Amino acid sequence: YRGRVIFPIHNHSGKVLGFGARTLKKNDSAPKYINTPENEIYVKSKVLYGSYFARQAIDKANECLLVEGYTDVLSLHQAGIENVVASGGTALTPDQLRLVKKYTNNLTIIYDGDAAGIKAALRGLDLALEEGLHVQLVLIPDGDDPDSYVNKVGAAAFREFVQQHKKDVILFQLEVALRDAGTDSAKKAAVVNRMAETISRINKAEDFTKQQDYIKQCATVLKIDEAGLHTLVNKYIRDRITALERKAAPLSSVTIEENAQKSAASNFDDATFLLLFRDELQEKEVARILLEYGHRSWNEAQRVSDFILEEIADESLIENEEVRKLFSAYRSLRQQGEDPNGPQYFVQHPDQQLSTLAVSLLQFPHEESARWKTEFSQQTGYQARLFEQDYDDFITTLSAGQESSLQHFLKAEEDRSAEVVQSAIHYLKLRKIKRMLLENQQDMEKQHSANEFSVLLQTHEHLKQMEIALGKQSGTVIIR
Repeated sequence: YRGRVIFPIHNHSGKVLGFGARTLKKNDSAPKYINTPENEIYVKSKVLYGSYFARQAIDKANECLLVEGYTDVLSLHQAGIENVVASGGTALTPDQLRLVKKYTNNLTIIYDGDAAGIKAALRGLDLALEEGLHVQLVLIPDGDDPDSYVNKVGAAAFREFVQQHKKDVILFQLEVALRDAGTDSAKKAAVVNRMAETISRINKAEDFTKQQDYIKQCATVLKIDEAGLHTLVNKYIRDRITALERKAAPLSSVTIEENAQKSAASNFDDATFLLLFRDELQEKEVARILLEYGHRSWNEAQRVSDFILEEIADESLIENEEVRKLFSAYRSLRQQGEDPNGPQYFVQHPDQQLSTLAVSLLQFPHEESARWKTEFSQQTGYQARLFEQDYDDFITTLSAGQESSLQHFLKAEEDRSAEVVQSAIHYLKLRKIKRMLLENQQDMEKQHSANEFSVLLQTHEHLKQMEIALGKQSGTVIIR
């Protein structure tokens, strides 16, 4: 400890458990900090530096400020900010979080604003959520830490900075993850999974409303179905419960190995896959039905294709360019009085893009029944493979050697073509309305004049009525 400043480390009762020591001069050959070795009395993961001196201030403020180092705590105390403790540079542990929870449910993490500080701040987040803590994050401007910043700006300015720059740590984690993911679909899928897993950690009965609010906010930012994200969150909760049950009844080494292999075989689960790609899948499902059943009679005056094209009158709502091109080509044929006689018309179309799309659509596993999932989907591992190659290459891979098996599972659809047509159109429209509702809601959250907001509100009500009407037609429960 020679040549170092010594920091006594107290437990929450005020008894000295050990010491931390920091070099006074820069010395690259020696560690910056050394600590008392852990023993029966001093266990670093169970102690928060400064907790004994901060407990009354934490209780009074109903908030605990968490910093990283000893000097951060000392400088803030000297400035009159006493509801502060330090983790000692390690990731938060369950014991440390339970210590915070003795005095408050509100934890504000104040770390450096560089990449290392952000990474450190997010460590232990899941554990904090499991303990039922409300966690916020404040990042000190680059080049400073809490110690230097409070000495630079003073106590009043520091307090004001903290109040003005608090960020919800879950939404901040989402912001950082999306920035890193960019436009990469696979990385975005990982973000969806990660956020669902994080939200699933909010599992105390009294925090139910908080969990629902996070699901709503994250679904809005990710532009995915709120109900779908809710399903994914519940999946992680069930998985964790199952894991705990298995831990209570240990598995054989063979079973553990089998489960590990199954887990490694699929990068993404069905729920995430559908959340990210439902729009495209639904559009391609309607296009497939147009190709396969368009030549059949819908009623005495119409063919199935006429009904579908009337229902999808606005082709601009179709996001997939190839599908939009197919609808336009089919519409032109019908307007000219021509009638494609079955799916082979577009399979043999002179336009190579339309021909390739038709083959892909007619071979794609469009409806995932429970039996199809268990007997076919798991064999092909299509979810993971769709992320690894483009759509048409994936279809080529899938169809090779699998066509007879696939057709076996799709054969029953022939007997219910009218139901299939209406159901596919209803779900596509419902999906589009949900997307418009989401975009309109995001607009409503921005600043507008009273007249502009009134128009947005009327738009919301109109879309909501359409959503409810379509939901009734398709048998989907819509929450107002």
